[in-house]
Amino acid sequence: MRLDGFGLLVNDMGRMIRFYRDVLGFEIRENEDAENVYLVKDGTLFLLYGRKAFEKLTSHEYEYVKGLNGHFELALYVDTFDEVDESYKRIVESGGTGVMKPTTEPWGQRTCYIRDPEGNLIEIGSWNRPYEKKDQ
Repeated sequence: MRLDGFGLLVNDMGRMIRFYRDVLGFEIRENEDAENVYLVKDGTLFLLYGRKAFEKLTSHEYEYVKGLNGHFELALYVDTFDEVDESYKRIVESGGTGVMKPTTEPWGQRTCYIRDPEGNLIEIGSWNRPYEKKDQ
C-alpha cells in the first residue's frame, strides 16, 4: 500500500473551505455548500468531508472532539526561517488562531503551530533550505 492522501471530517464546510483556500492558499474550487472537497496539494490528496454526508455514506455515527484537538497535525513546509515567521503573522492577522509562536527548536528546525477553525493543528516549519533539500 502507498499513502494516497488524507481527509478531515468537518462540521462547517463553508468556513473550512474559506480558511484552507483564502488563508492557507489551497486551490479549492468547490462551492462553500459542497458536501465533500477533493483536491491535490503538492502531490498529496487532501479531502474535506462533511460530517453528515460521511456518516450517511458509511452508515455510522461518529463522535467528534470540540476545540483545540491533538489527534493529528497537518505539516506545511516553507523554504526559510523568515517564511515561518511571515506565514504565522499573516495567518494570525487573517483570522487564524496561533497555538505556538515561531520557535527554533534544538534540532535546528524553525516551527510554529496554528489551528484551523475546527481546532485541527497545523504546523508550519522549515529547515532553512528548499523543500527538495530539506531531508539532506
